[in-house]
Amino acid sequence: MKEEILLRSLSNLVKYPSITRPLFRKSVVTYIYATVVKGNGKKRPEEVQKHKYYLLKSMIRSVERNVDKGYISKEVVSKVIYTLVKGAILGEAKEAQETFYKKYGIYPPSFIVLSPTQLCNLQCTGCYAAADHKTARQIPYEVSRRLLQEIHDEWGARFVTISGGEPLMYENKKGILNLCREFSDMYFLMYTNGTLITDEVAKEMAELANITPAISVEGYEKETDARRGKGAWKRILKAMDNLKKHGVPFGVSITGTRFNANLLTNEEFYDYYFNEIGASYMWIFQYMPIGRGINVDLMPTPEQRVEMFRTWQKCVREKEYFVADFWNSGVVSDGCIAYGRPGGYIYIDWNGNIMPCVFVPYYVDNIFEIYKRGSTISDALFSEFFKRGREWQFEYGYEHGSIPQNWLMPCSIRDHYKNFKHNIARNEVKPEDENAEVAFKDPEYEKKMIEYDERLRNLTEKIWKEEFLKENLEKIKISSA
Repeated sequence: MKEEILLRSLSNLVKYPSITRPLFRKSVVTYIYATVVKGNGKKRPEEVQKHKYYLLKSMIRSVERNVDKGYISKEVVSKVIYTLVKGAILGEAKEAQETFYKKYGIYPPSFIVLSPTQLCNLQCTGCYAAADHKTARQIPYEVSRRLLQEIHDEWGARFVTISGGEPLMYENKKGILNLCREFSDMYFLMYTNGTLITDEVAKEMAELANITPAISVEGYEKETDARRGKGAWKRILKAMDNLKKHGVPFGVSITGTRFNANLLTNEEFYDYYFNEIGASYMWIFQYMPIGRGINVDLMPTPEQRVEMFRTWQKCVREKEYFVADFWNSGVVSDGCIAYGRPGGYIYIDWNGNIMPCVFVPYYVDNIFEIYKRGSTISDALFSEFFKRGREWQFEYGYEHGSIPQNWLMPCSIRDHYKNFKHNIARNEVKPEDENAEVAFKDPEYEKKMIEYDERLRNLTEKIWKEEFLKENLEKIKISSA
């Protein structure tokens, strides 16, 4: 009943004039606070739960602002509430999840990241896809359809992330939109360079109303063109205008490096994208040294990363911008979400290789081989590789309730490289490509990654204990006295 009230309040929040909004907004945020913070079933630290509450609140406010500006149509929002909120967030398909648990003894992941094509019309520096048009691979459409049907039915999944390559080059530029049309009760987040979002494509997205493009930028025009090619920025702005014209919510995706961290710690940067451009969300992916042109020194320094964490907190809490910083936002996801963790995800690339994460380019299983032997995608969740990854996640904090370890360092490979290489990625694990193999065998790469992790730990442990765990640690100290 409470969930129905929430859905009705969300609908009313955008359906009625702005003068009536405060009443419906109060109803929604009160429900979220009561559920996430006060109704904390897993007994997470209260500060952890508050970060989740503020992020959800910022998501609502970011959409609301763009509805008022006319950048998002009310019809699209209504569909989003049905697919994303009712289906993906509230878990419409709980029966499937319970059936999965009874069969496997663990709850299923919530979604997949699928890169159905390696093709791309750009050649960006440091791209993990490392696309070459002569050798680029694709997953046949029928295999993509089967994958989505399986996670829809077996996992109860209602959310899909599409990456690439450039997704809009898949199956003669219609593949992704056709998947959206076939799976109309699922919501699609698509990472794209944006340059192929014509007026016609934007109109079709509005009609589908179950897809949102996250458009890749590097900063402003100078930074974006430097990495993505001259003129890319102007094409991106045109794409955004097309999306706003047809009322399709969109966001921006940014790779954070040592050299643009100064932008990502400047509040004016967020003001520009949310207030002037009309983005509804922003994803920040801190550079992970894999893919074309591996360079450990491109990562934001540990000091920059902490500064970016503080900026993220302020943007979400005070400005109410819906921003997620991977990996600084690990606190709101209860740490690492890879390896098919309950509520987490797995990644399938254009070769059909099934990996723990987009940024963990190592695998055991391949979807084509799994289908040949008559199994489903669920079979891949139980490789020793994935099970070792989940064991680490559970021990590190996911199953530790009130005193998880440092979720300001959530990533199994980037923040804990030594453990990843020697304890998780062993024996049967294969590299995705030559770049991943080179990184895994390079002693200098390992040395630099471990040094980075140690520096980051020295900076963040105090923050984690004093700002997130202090209250719970004091309770434990009192109870044991």
